[in-house]
Formats: sequence, structure tokens, C-alpha cells
Amino acid sequence: MLRGFWAIVFKEGVQIRRDPSTRFVFLIPALQTIIFGFAIDMDVQHIPTVVFDMDRSVESRRLIESFQNTGTFDILREVQGEKTIREEIIAGTAKVGILIPLDYSSNVLSGKQATVQVLVDGSDSTVATNAVQTSLGVGQVYSLNRAGIPAGERGLDVRPWVLFNPDLESSHFYVPGIIGIILQIVTVFLTAFAIVRERERGTLEQLAVTPVSKWALILGKLLPYSIIGIGQTLFVLLLMRYVFLIPIEGDLALLMLLSILFLLPALSMGILVSTVSHTQAQATQIGLLVMLPSVLLSGFAFPRETMPLPIYLITFLIPVTYYVQILRGIILRGADFLALWPQTAALAAFTVVLVVLSSLRFQKRMG
Repeated sequence: MLRGFWAIVFKEGVQIRRDPSTRFVFLIPALQTIIFGFAIDMDVQHIPTVVFDMDRSVESRRLIESFQNTGTFDILREVQGEKTIREEIIAGTAKVGILIPLDYSSNVLSGKQATVQVLVDGSDSTVATNAVQTSLGVGQVYSLNRAGIPAGERGLDVRPWVLFNPDLESSHFYVPGIIGIILQIVTVFLTAFAIVRERERGTLEQLAVTPVSKWALILGKLLPYSIIGIGQTLFVLLLMRYVFLIPIEGDLALLMLLSILFLLPALSMGILVSTVSHTQAQATQIGLLVMLPSVLLSGFAFPRETMPLPIYLITFLIPVTYYVQILRGIILRGADFLALWPQTAALAAFTVVLVVLSSLRFQKRMG
């Protein structure tokens, strides 16, 4: 019954070794293990924080140091006004703003209750919850340390104020990010599969010998998937608005324009995947290799600030990182173009590099 058994085992071993797709059998689990082991940390620390210190006294400096020493707040700089704090939070450059009033030190030294306001970006419910709890803890520790000195001491009253998502609903954080992930999945996989499928059937080579130019062939194949991507974006936005009841605080036209900008590098990644794939199975494996870092490192689900520095730097090389920031900025915080120009510039740079690279590689493969 087992005649030829070892011959078949040997044949399959040789075939597996020669199949280029088998290299991903170990690469994908290794990538998952590294990312989950080193990059994913739900213990939120180093929250970007700005301070408006109207008192500018020794006591106020001690309070700022108390916030810094928690490890939760990363004091970036001092600003000159509550308006600036709100602008920084809307732009996403800061997630927390500490306002120390003019009478802070006089109240502390006279034994009266001192009040400090903490503005928190509620668009990220995980970060906001940690910021609120830690800021309240700073006030409690400060009050305990000063208990009974002087008589009648009432302590420090820290008043967190959550902006944009006061109920700290997690759906407000995850759903806008899902739009970016869905849009990338649709564009990358559909584009890669369509081109690889045509290559398997031989129709792509037939098109290459027709009078149609290669640039016309590339753009003609990409336009329908761009339309599908835009349709997917609108559909998910409608679900977000009427199922999850998340309003769009910013400009919808700006959101759609920047979504189209994101489509170009996403489609180009689909072309790149198709140029290194011979079969749809290989396209699936390589596509997963592209998608895993996008999902796990883009800030869609896990705070980027908690990641080790080498992995944190890698997040800047992922286009969807900037698109997720744009989505949350416009949808949750009502950010305008001026607040989002760094993310827009980054997407434009990715567009130029990936469109040119993928087009040249595709034409070389066709040649």
C-alpha cells in the first residue's frame, strides 16, 4: 500500500523548495510574531502634550514636572493661549493640553484649592481614557502630599475636559480608521488579482501586442478600480454616519479629495504585487505581507507612540498611516487642509514614487 511513498515525499519536497511562494510560509508568521511581540503595547505612554502656563511660577513648574514624571505625558512645549492648544489638538500634533491659571501659585501657597484644566483629545478613546485617569491621579497624589500643610488645605482640583468624543466611545476611534484599511485592501487585492488573473489566462500578453500604448493599458485598468475604491469609501462613510451615528465634523469634499489622493499609491502597490506574482495564490501571500504592517503599524488599532523607536520609524513608510490621520482629523476633529498639510504632502510624495515605480516595473514585465 505504501509503494512509492518516499518517492512522492521527495518529489513534493523538491517542488516546495522550488516554489517561490513557500518563502512566505515562514516570513508572514515571523513578521506577525515580531510586530505583536515588540510593537503592540496597550500601555499608553508618552502622550504628546502642550502646556499653557499663565502663572509661570516655581509651583507651576513643579506641577508640570509632576505630569512629565508620570511617563504618560510627554511635554512637547509651552504655548501662548488656549486657542493654540485647541489648534494643536485639532491638527493632531498634541493629544493633551494643560492649562495652569494665573492664580495657581497664590492659591497653593495660601492653602486654597488650586484648579488646573486638562484638555484631552477624545478621538482616540484608549489614549484619552489613560490621559484622564493619569491626570486625576496627579491631582490626588499632589493633594495627599500637601495634606495638612497649611491648615485648611483643599488640594489640587484637576478638571479633565474631553474634546470631540466626550463619551469616549471606541467606535469613534476605530470606524474612521476602518475606512482607510478597507480602501487599501480593496485597491491592492483587486488590482493585483485582476492583473495576475489576466497573466495566467494569457490575455495580458495579447493586450501588450495590440496598438494600445502601455501607459493607456495601465491607466485603463486602474480607472475602474479607482471608481470602485471611491464607491467603497462613500458606502463606508454612510454606514459610519447612519449605523454608528458618527458625524463628519470637517469638510466632506476635502475628505473625498484626499481619499482619491490615497487611492493612487494604494493602486500602485497592487501593481507592484502583480509584477512579482505569477499566480493568484502568490498575489494573496505577497498582499498579506503588505497588508499586515499597514493594519498593525498604521495607528489604526494600536497607538504608534508606544512602539519601539525602530518600529515607530517604519510606520512613517506606510502610506495608510497618513490617511488614517487624515480620516480621524477631518471626521472627528473637523481639521482643515492647513492642519493636515504634512499628511497630504506625505501622501503626494508616496503617490509620485509608487506610481512611477510600479508603472516602470509593470512595463518592464510586459516587455
